[in-house]
Amino acid sequence: MNIYVGNLSYQASDDDLREAFEQFGQVSSAQVIKDKFTGRSRGFGFVEMPSADEGQKAIEGVNNQEIAGRAVRVNEARPREDRPPRQ
Repeated sequence: MNIYVGNLSYQASDDDLREAFEQFGQVSSAQVIKDKFTGRSRGFGFVEMPSADEGQKAIEGVNNQEIAGRAVRVNEARPREDRPPRQ
């Protein structure tokens, strides 16, 4: 299950995400999305969990909880939409 984590603190790290979600089961990956030019956090990230059941429990358990000093919004990630190439 791919999980979206929004409203992340700019100081939050991949390890902070992993720690918050490992309470609910195995975490395959945890990544804070960074701006490719500045390297700063963009304020959101994704967590991947192999079990959908554990993922659902994690969504319910972590939503509106604090990670790195800021309450986060958590829900199941939507598939990425195809966009036309930029010109």
